[in-house]
Amino acid sequence: MILTRRQLNRTYLQRQLLTTTDAEPDPRPVEEVVAHLVAVQAQEVDAPYVGLWTRMRGLRHDELTAALTDGRVVRGGLLRRTQHLTAGADYRWLKPMLRQRMSNGGLSPFASEFAGLEVADIAAAGRDILRGQSMTRPKLAKQLAERFPGRKGIPLAWVVQHQENLIHPPPSGVWRRRGHVTCALAEDWLGGPLEEDPPVWTLLSRYLASCGPASVADLQNWSGMKRLQNEVERERHRLRVYRDERGQELFDLPDLPVATGEEAAPVRFLPEFDNLVLSHDDRTRIISDEDRARVCPGYSMVHPTFLVDGSVAGLWSVTATALTVTPFRRLSDVDAAAVLEEAGRLREFLQVDVTVRLDQV
Repeated sequence: MILTRRQLNRTYLQRQLLTTTDAEPDPRPVEEVVAHLVAVQAQEVDAPYVGLWTRMRGLRHDELTAALTDGRVVRGGLLRRTQHLTAGADYRWLKPMLRQRMSNGGLSPFASEFAGLEVADIAAAGRDILRGQSMTRPKLAKQLAERFPGRKGIPLAWVVQHQENLIHPPPSGVWRRRGHVTCALAEDWLGGPLEEDPPVWTLLSRYLASCGPASVADLQNWSGMKRLQNEVERERHRLRVYRDERGQELFDLPDLPVATGEEAAPVRFLPEFDNLVLSHDDRTRIISDEDRARVCPGYSMVHPTFLVDGSVAGLWSVTATALTVTPFRRLSDVDAAAVLEEAGRLREFLQVDVTVRLDQV
């Protein structure tokens, strides 16, 4: 069966909870919504609050803060080795899977700083320092430097971050809270060990439930893991197979519906780094290749965006005086009114007293 780009778009929006309405907000607690999404980008502190607000249509700031404080939701380096939120229960299988299957890169910028030392020894020292407590990264770096005289502490702390299962609990990572990152051993924070050998099926099935139908390349792009073709092939008998209009093979869970393409798609605002624009190798279901270059200009930046008729239609930003919405192309009067109305709701959630401005081309 061939799925049109519009069917893929509407299906993706539904699975990403972006068709939820103010009249019928998502009734689930925030940790269940995070679990449905598997992982929520959190490179910028306030971004996951905005990303979950736009999906749940009723999130209060204190709901996510409370979930982070009591461990129902945790923050750490996960997909693509970048900061994400995930449900505490999901961290137990997701983190070890990513650690086992992703390449051992990421330490090369600091290699000269710990040359002559064994990475395992640095990691063990960090684990010993952190056991039973949490501390800021600078404090961890200071204690590591004391254990390895003559070495700079920050590179040593990055080795520990890379090699160990670390969570970054509050006070860092909550609404409007910036500053030094707090580190804790995941096993201590979650109160038990992580899974030793989680199956790829768990990752594949959960990904498809929130981002499918999708190709193997899409799964690899989203997760940061490589060489998954053979493992997905072994699960083919459990999957439904489609093709897109380009002929690309797409996998899905057999019991999940696919949209007709005729469904309504309300205006939605997304924060910087939102996974909606990062979860596929072929992202044309949500953003054109031309506009993708504007949203992802390089230097690891992903700008905040907004959706009109289900696709990325422009960028938004906040300064001391204005929340400015900048469409890539001129909006119709109807779409412009809907964008301004949703921008007003966003302003209220952001708790900023600024003017909402539509900067039409």
